[in-house]
Amino acid sequence: MTVIDEFTRKFIHSHRKDDVRSLALQSQKYKGVNMPIALTQIAGWKKAVEKIPAWSKVEDILYPVHLSLEQCSSESTALFKADIIRKMRAKNGDEYLQKGPFTTPDLRQEKDSSTNELSQKGSFADLTGGFGIDCAFLAPLFHRATYIERQQELCEIASHNYSLLGLDKVEIIHEDGCNHLKRMSPVDWIFIDPARRDKQGGKVFAIADCEPNVVELEPSLLEKAEQVMIKLSPMLDLSQAMNELKGVEAAYVVSVDNECKELLIILGRNPVSPEQVPVHCVNLSTKKNRDFQLQYLDYPAETSATENDCIPYPSDFSFTREQESNSICNYTAQPEGYLYEPNASILKAGAFKSIAMIYQLKKLHPNSHLYVSDNLIDGLPGRRFHINGVSSPNKKELFELLGGIKKANLSIRNFPGTTAELGKKLNVKDGGDIYLFATTLADEQKVIIHCEKC
Repeated sequence: MTVIDEFTRKFIHSHRKDDVRSLALQSQKYKGVNMPIALTQIAGWKKAVEKIPAWSKVEDILYPVHLSLEQCSSESTALFKADIIRKMRAKNGDEYLQKGPFTTPDLRQEKDSSTNELSQKGSFADLTGGFGIDCAFLAPLFHRATYIERQQELCEIASHNYSLLGLDKVEIIHEDGCNHLKRMSPVDWIFIDPARRDKQGGKVFAIADCEPNVVELEPSLLEKAEQVMIKLSPMLDLSQAMNELKGVEAAYVVSVDNECKELLIILGRNPVSPEQVPVHCVNLSTKKNRDFQLQYLDYPAETSATENDCIPYPSDFSFTREQESNSICNYTAQPEGYLYEPNASILKAGAFKSIAMIYQLKKLHPNSHLYVSDNLIDGLPGRRFHINGVSSPNKKELFELLGGIKKANLSIRNFPGTTAELGKKLNVKDGGDIYLFATTLADEQKVIIHCEKC
């Protein structure tokens, strides 16, 4: 385990706001400081301030090497996972629902005098513990929780950090998660986050190419747990994953500040066909994360146990592939009035026609994923713009449209080239209050749409 002497610890605390690269260059200046450890901890704390703010406020939290910290969940997404499980357990009638991730969890279950065994009710296992963020936020919802990780250093870091966070009752097991699965006792929930890179370090796009292969592992997972939550990379093909897994009950596409961060799949023993799986498109906000955390901590469990309250807060849009197939979408080659760009989660999930039909929008092109309406529509999860004008890419027409505009926010949707190339052509720099969308209309005409945000 990473052992930090007192001198190095004080150095970390007093220099954690300093530039890591500058400190590295001046390492000879700080005699007696274990600089490799200090630099890792300072860099880790800086990352945690943005990604896991609650942990960054706890003194002496240990941070792992860059890769483990980069791949771990953020506080926003970990809170969201906890809210999914909270509401699903409440809906299923579970009485034990711990109030929040940073209250001291009561994981001490009284032993039954007749069996001398711990109750299995409210038990959870994280088979791919990693840095331990997800496990830390999920464990307080259960009577018993187990963190399993094959890297010994990460196990030691988790043990140290969980003690500081009041999670010392979480059982830490240093073992490969697949091996542990074979001999573990049944639990209520399993969480698994398969690695998303191949042995050569390349990115993978199919769930079967992740490690471990949860498609092959699915029967064993559902044999040992009533519910399974799988975290996947947003780069993966969600539809393919839903087709290959047999026990899918729900899917979530999760974005933070409109950047798609992860896919979540819920497996259970009451699956539905891939065409009828509810897909929830969610956009979390780091600016509103404090409000979300307060709601999470104070959320009364009994209010979530209704048939219509199956979508955890905050959810933007939900649909099924069957609904998408049956949706009727109208197209237009005349972008007038107001333009809409749905949130990243909706676009990733492929709800291209559903969003248009539900909000009565017209689509500019089957592959453009931009929508228009004559009147401003409230409530649509995405960005809204007022259309000021439309031009072809012809320089003369563009000059008439743009006039003396020197700054604009450029977006390309189903249009040749890049935003950098477009900016150079238009002679505008990024920024300002003007938004320019380069796209293709239903009649295949290439246009630039001049907008202002509503």
